[in-house]
Formats: sequence, structure tokens, C-alpha cells
Amino acid sequence: MPWYPLQRQVRVEGPVEEVPAAESDAYWATRPRGSQLGAWASHQSRRIDSRESLEAQYDEVEARFEGAEVPRPEFWGGSRIRPERIEFWQGRAHRVHDRIVYERSGDDAGAGDWERHRLRP
Repeated sequence: MPWYPLQRQVRVEGPVEEVPAAESDAYWATRPRGSQLGAWASHQSRRIDSRESLEAQYDEVEARFEGAEVPRPEFWGGSRIRPERIEFWQGRAHRVHDRIVYERSGDDAGAGDWERHRLRP
């Protein structure tokens, strides 16, 4: 994820997996009601005609669940990345940037088994 005004970036690489439904349910229960309703209304990252359309969908969902708990939608859940490589990039003058990489050592390394390297810009 780049932060261009700060000249910083963090990149995480590794396999991604869906979290179990029970874990998604537990996290859903901690979300504010408005966020739960927004999830039902938004279908995140899908195209929508207008802001007014999104607000109308939110109003419909709010009316549908009035006075009731908001259940977790089937399309809503979590993902987890298992980091194998993490790179921190810091922009510097004259393109002589800092790049620090942490890589897991071994196939099933524990949390403390990381190697640190500096890369050329």
C-alpha cells in the first residue's frame, strides 16, 4: 500500500485464505449497526449508478431490519494473509531509496523466524 505524500510503502506477500464463517460471525457482531446496514446496502466494490442509489439502498435495508438484529450477509466475510515476505520502502532523494525486506525462513517457520535484508533501490 503506497503513501505517496509520505514517500512510504509497505508490501505484504503470501497466501490468502478465507476465514471460517464462525470467525466472520464473531467479528460481524462487533461492528456498529450502521456499518452492518452499510454492508448489506453496499455490496462492496460493485458498480453503482449514483450516490443517491446507494443512499436509497441503505434506507431500504434500515427499514427491513428495523427493531431486529442485522444478520451477517452470506457475501460478507474475512480474508487472512499469511505473510511470507514484507517490504518497507522509504523514498529518498535522487532515487536512492531505502528498501528493507523481511522474509520467513523455512517452510513452517514460527513468528520469530524472519530474515532481514536491505535491497538496492
